[in-house]
Amino acid sequence: MCAILTHSGHDPAAIAARILPAERRRGRGAATNASGRFEVERREDFDDGWRRDEALEPLKTEVAWERPRAIITRNHSPDIPFDRSINPYRGCEHGCFYCFARPTHAYMGLSAGLDFESRLFAKENAAALLERELAAPKYAPQPIAMGTNTDPYQPIERQHRITRSIIETLHRHKHPLSIVTKSNFVLRDLDLLQEMGREGLVKVFVSVTTLDRKLARKMEPRAPTPEKRLEAIEALNKAGVPAGVMVAPIIPAINDSEIEAILTRAYAAGAREAGYVCLRLPLEIRDMFREWLQVNFPDRLKRAVSLVQSLHGGKDYEAQWGRRMAGSGPYAWMIGRRFEMATRRLGYRDEKASLRTDLFRKPAPPEKGAQLSLF
Repeated sequence: MCAILTHSGHDPAAIAARILPAERRRGRGAATNASGRFEVERREDFDDGWRRDEALEPLKTEVAWERPRAIITRNHSPDIPFDRSINPYRGCEHGCFYCFARPTHAYMGLSAGLDFESRLFAKENAAALLERELAAPKYAPQPIAMGTNTDPYQPIERQHRITRSIIETLHRHKHPLSIVTKSNFVLRDLDLLQEMGREGLVKVFVSVTTLDRKLARKMEPRAPTPEKRLEAIEALNKAGVPAGVMVAPIIPAINDSEIEAILTRAYAAGAREAGYVCLRLPLEIRDMFREWLQVNFPDRLKRAVSLVQSLHGGKDYEAQWGRRMAGSGPYAWMIGRRFEMATRRLGYRDEKASLRTDLFRKPAPPEKGAQLSLF
């Protein structure tokens, strides 16, 4: 059922009241599907006690086409080590409850909750757009990052192959690329990545949030298991593709005890670069975190929220550059020192290896009057 609601809703009873039935969200990460923040009316599903006896069908994934005018996104954030990125898809079927990209679905008039992981958008003509942008007279190559918003190797990539087409274009023009993913499906493109790796044009970071398969299922319900991700790190490095590990996000009272264990396993798999990010709770994610805790770890709800707030001066989140990724205060300091000590003890590199830009071959400019194909 649907009703117009307004709530502050941070006590356990209020949180539990707005969580959808388990069969409705089976195999998904979000527990609710509140309307987007730009909508005139706020609507949420809730159980009014009049449910039918028959089981509800779980949500199915729907994919629509989006026609962007450009494919390279620029940023000028001083705490991010790249100035351009490509996101082949909007929304992500992996269903990670903590994904900081979830609030962007509000720009489509959709929810950051279940809509984000079940109503997806594939970007049409991505490779052709990229070719055109690389051919621009003033374009100067710098590494393009993929996986900075949603995962380029989420399940729908098997059908749509947009990520593959982008890598083919970058490979053809010897353009540097970095990838962040939590999927071993990246190995499908090993033929391209291996050649780029030999020329110093690519690096991959695989996100490993936990080594506990059951916890991973709760955090990232449709992402590959931790073991498969570690296997991907090993396979990439053996093939000559530099593959590091991202311990992200670190969630207080949930997976923060695993930092050293994850780094140890990843190093054994060949990773020599590592990074971490503490949990971020922008906009709708602040409520979704509490809802996820209520469903999975109700006994840790208050402690986990309190520790997250300690990272941000008592608030759920602060967007200040330089602090939003790692937080501040004693708890953030402890996480940082544990990570630093573990990486040094294991032998990870202190400095990240740079990618080459001198091999870039600019595409021929498109002919005048040429238009992009719709297919």
